[in-house]
Amino acid sequence: MKKVSYLFVLSCIVIVAYACKKETDTDRALYDETKQSGYVFYQSGALLPGLGNSPHGEFKLLFNTIAASVLDSTGELPVGSTFPDGSVIIKEVYNGNNIDLLAVMKKAPANSDAGEGWLWAEYEPDGKVIISTSKKGNSCIGCHSGNTNRDLTNTFDLH
Repeated sequence: MKKVSYLFVLSCIVIVAYACKKETDTDRALYDETKQSGYVFYQSGALLPGLGNSPHGEFKLLFNTIAASVLDSTGELPVGSTFPDGSVIIKEVYNGNNIDLLAVMKKAPANSDAGEGWLWAEYEPDGKVIISTSKKGNSCIGCHSGNTNRDLTNTFDLH
């Protein structure tokens, strides 16, 4: 009986661990969007330092054409403005000269995985999910909600 209980508990742990890392269809679709062409770099692709309480480190920021369409002449979202639905923002986080992480936001308020109107995800460069969209931004929104005057984005006020 002891062995059966041990195996049951071990099985439950494995199932829960797998479920936390499991990739969803939304995760795959969002990652695939990061590989499309037409993205525009913020500040001409400058490598920016992670400032404030950023958990990301040095990064480059990219916008899809939908997001870029509302940026002002300085390449920033004006204070009090919001991104239109379909906007995708990609933060390429660097470790030395290599991309170490992709932190992605997509404005999709109708999606059941959206938190505060955005899909939030993190990926390894090969597409392996680190933070799933199914988490609804739970580990992201806390920091990003401090800047509601630029639609939950922080970079414009830090760089």
